Amino acid sequence: MAVMEGPLSKWTNVMKGWQYRWFVLDSNSGILSYYTSKEKMMKGSRRGCVRLKGAIIGIDDEDDSTFTITVDQKTFHFQARDNEERERWIGALEKAIERQLSAGHEYYPQLVSTEEFEHKLMETDAYLQLLIEQNEAVQERISGCPDVGTRENYSVINVTADAMIEAVKHAIVMLQIAKGMLQESLKEPVLNGSLHGLPLTEEANFDHFKMRVPIPRVPCSPEDPTMKTDVTEDYSVPCTSYSSSDDDEFYDAEAPTASPNKRDHSVDPARTGGTPEKKREVQPPVITPIEDNFDDLYDAEDQEDLGSMEKHGSIITHLLSQVRIGMDLTKVVLPTFILERRSLLEMYADFFAHPDLFIQIVDMPTPRERMIQTVRWYLSAFHAGRPSEIAKKPYNPILGETFRCHWSLPDLPEGDRCSISAPTPWAHKNNLCFVAEQVSHHPPISAFYAEHRNKRISLDGYIWTKSKFLGLSIGVHMIGQAIISLIDQEEEYTFAFPNGYGRSILTVPWVELGGKVTIACAKTGFSANIDFHTKPFYGGKKHRISAQIFDPSEKKPIVNIDGEWNGVMYAKHSSGMNETFVDTKRLPVHKKLVRPLDQQEEFESRRLWKDVTFHLKNKNVEKATDGKHVLEQRQREEAKQRQDAGTNWETKFFHEVGEHWVFDKPLIKRLN
Repeated sequence: MAVMEGPLSKWTNVMKGWQYRWFVLDSNSGILSYYTSKEKMMKGSRRGCVRLKGAIIGIDDEDDSTFTITVDQKTFHFQARDNEERERWIGALEKAIERQLSAGHEYYPQLVSTEEFEHKLMETDAYLQLLIEQNEAVQERISGCPDVGTRENYSVINVTADAMIEAVKHAIVMLQIAKGMLQESLKEPVLNGSLHGLPLTEEANFDHFKMRVPIPRVPCSPEDPTMKTDVTEDYSVPCTSYSSSDDDEFYDAEAPTASPNKRDHSVDPARTGGTPEKKREVQPPVITPIEDNFDDLYDAEDQEDLGSMEKHGSIITHLLSQVRIGMDLTKVVLPTFILERRSLLEMYADFFAHPDLFIQIVDMPTPRERMIQTVRWYLSAFHAGRPSEIAKKPYNPILGETFRCHWSLPDLPEGDRCSISAPTPWAHKNNLCFVAEQVSHHPPISAFYAEHRNKRISLDGYIWTKSKFLGLSIGVHMIGQAIISLIDQEEEYTFAFPNGYGRSILTVPWVELGGKVTIACAKTGFSANIDFHTKPFYGGKKHRISAQIFDPSEKKPIVNIDGEWNGVMYAKHSSGMNETFVDTKRLPVHKKLVRPLDQQEEFESRRLWKDVTFHLKNKNVEKATDGKHVLEQRQREEAKQRQDAGTNWETKFFHEVGEHWVFDKPLIKRLN
């Protein structure tokens, strides 16, 4: 829609609180205007406006009704009545911002090369990370200070450092945006020494001009207060965002102290001229005819190039503008175009892309060899989850979502069918079976289980992720563990998972793993330490790992491993033998087998996300976004219904034991 209007509240430092205003968003001109009432709007008495060209949308990670717009060195704070209303406004604002970004940009001479600019930005980001680490060290020193008075005095250092970090982060983001806009403007043809009909002089700065544009405006329809028809009137685009003289102190408002859930709802719309907005029911998703070979959308390696992220204004408005250094990104909504065409639950199944290496653990005759084989399988488990160099994000599973599959191993006959209590009852006892379930929404916990019935081996695990913004990168902390159980040997191998980092999020994003992981068997005493090395700023290679395997009876490692987790890894044994430990380039990836859509249950991943996946494949981002929104909105509504009824969510395949999640019917219980 070209025009959207309705009531919002805005924060002002003059009154130190929220004020009701009537807002009008015009996408054509890129202007968000506000009035003291709808009646004032009809008279054209504008209180203030926000220019959306180059604006940044932010959301509050503490509540679901407020948002901000930062532009022209000012920050405006707004409050909707609920999350649904906020999402409507944010969606419309993002489209308006994208429209302004794609409408053409000013011309500026290129003083430095983009490569040099990019290098300086990366260097700045590296210094920013050092500053963050040093600030964290100072915080630890202060917290350890025994004297309360001294601790409070030194806390001023932290406050100042935090403010400086925020300023540096904001400067980096602004420079990245400027670089993207500059590169886009230089791509536009310049004819006869002019750009868009203006001479290339100092006066050709568009921000110094006022433009006259038509704005459709008629009273809202009772069915939808945001829709308008085609009546036009003149309206001017100001050279900068502004508010009324009474609100001069409004910009860069202090953090609102009024709780969004406690604000005064007693404003009389009739007195203010506002019209109560009628809530619209979420419509069910449109069922799209799915191709017969729909499953092929998942099996093909997704090598589609995102290109430079700078051309996608929405990645900035959806991500960078919303965040602070160190902020938890759990509530940050990512744009649909960077999504991978599968659920995170299905991605966890890729741990078993080499099921033959997994089941060979039980075939090894000694504890020493079984630990070596466990490490071999573990180091092979990560590359298949990232078939492309370009980072994309899988769908966030919704509560209750499940994914089930199995693998056939060519050297083993199918055998008898699995029991009804197996993870995949339709598979055979010589198949490796897998099931995953989203067991919690806050925090977002995924539990998964795999077993091979005839080899009498199983894996029980769970993961939940905590993401943080690091400046020009995103850090994903993987919390959880998994246990491999060898039933006949009565051995258990416990391990955790490396952290993930999304790098170059404003250019072409890529993923690397980082952190230390230990694999240990309590019964035998064998263990392994694995280091996933992040790429250093200057020099060095991507995706490096090093590992050592230890025998409890020996002081030195019995095996040293070095290489790349998505390439080739080499091992040097204490005996002097050298070998290629894992070669992911040559290892065949076994295809996971998933039931057809018409045989899947309603909440199984591929059936649940089928419309989103179909439209992403066909590059219809708008329809994919609509499908994603429907699923997320249904999840919110169901959560509210449970809260109102005082009931808890009941999981299907897993249950909680202490701080861990385990499969309800593991193989060892079914065999006894």
